[in-house]
Amino acid sequence: MEVAKNKRDIRAFTKDQLRSFFESQGDKAFRGNQVYEWLWQKSAHTFEDMTNISKETRQMLENNFVINHIKVDQMQRSSDGTIKNAVRLHDDLIVESVLIPTKTRTTACVSSQVGCSLDCKFCATSRLKRMRNLNPDEIYDQVVAIDNESRLYFDRPLSNIVFMGMGEPLMNYNNVLKAIDKITSPEGMGMSPKRITVSTSGVPKMIRKMADEEVKFKLAVSLHSAIDEIRTSIMPFNATFTLADLREALEYWFQKTKSRITYEYVVWDGINDTQKDVNALVEFCRFAPSKVNLIEYNPIDDGEFRQANNAAIEMYVNTLERNGITVTVRRSRGKDIDAACGQLANKS
Repeated sequence: MEVAKNKRDIRAFTKDQLRSFFESQGDKAFRGNQVYEWLWQKSAHTFEDMTNISKETRQMLENNFVINHIKVDQMQRSSDGTIKNAVRLHDDLIVESVLIPTKTRTTACVSSQVGCSLDCKFCATSRLKRMRNLNPDEIYDQVVAIDNESRLYFDRPLSNIVFMGMGEPLMNYNNVLKAIDKITSPEGMGMSPKRITVSTSGVPKMIRKMADEEVKFKLAVSLHSAIDEIRTSIMPFNATFTLADLREALEYWFQKTKSRITYEYVVWDGINDTQKDVNALVEFCRFAPSKVNLIEYNPIDDGEFRQANNAAIEMYVNTLERNGITVTVRRSRGKDIDAACGQLANKS
């Protein structure tokens, strides 16, 4: 898909910039409002779609700008109803996003980077080098595509969004926040920020920045161990962003937002499946109201990581509950199409 070298990406423009552009062309400023509405609220793929704008104006836009819209290259449906999209970007790179249905809601799991900036050993995405960050419109488009699929296949609009697809959202901070701004704006999709969760492996500086900016969405932390040596062995970047730094940043987050923290946690056989491991987790959680999601592990071929047995999971559940910490055991969805947690690696 070739992008004209001299054309500018129109969705990089604010509404005010579009209004100014039309004025500079000797047109009325409100044209900018119309175009902005077509780009975001109506998700127009082409200028030709903008039917309340004159043909001459559409041609002028075509001459000056490009809409770098995503294209769902391939859609796979799992036996449990989960849908995985292989999404082609304007420069032919591919990312994946997932629709996860339950009886009461549909959740979009979206990507924020092509590949990933981090190096978690248990995640297939981390084996793809980070090629680039996604732009706000590319993140937004994934959500719109899944909302359309939710309406088509499940007869209801999308209810929740999790940033748990490919990439580390806080390593693409500005674009992720701009995308969320568009998703929650009445001029975009008008979704409540309380229905959005940003999941991070833990970048302390950016967690503090989010707290300072008083964001309204929820925070989840991909933790997997509350013991530094173990966490570093499976998530090597922990040597730089240590648990002490992470905890300090999360304490700051809670002070500023009073918002409960969710921890995503996989229990592996022989890695973090002892009483010592769960005691460390309890200790780590003490500073603020928290919830632990124990996630089923999805193998990524090499056998180094194996799901812990049921007795270890029970030990985690019992110890956490005994200490007043909310805990949920999450069964994976979409495993048969490599759409489950940690499996997104463009294998479709």
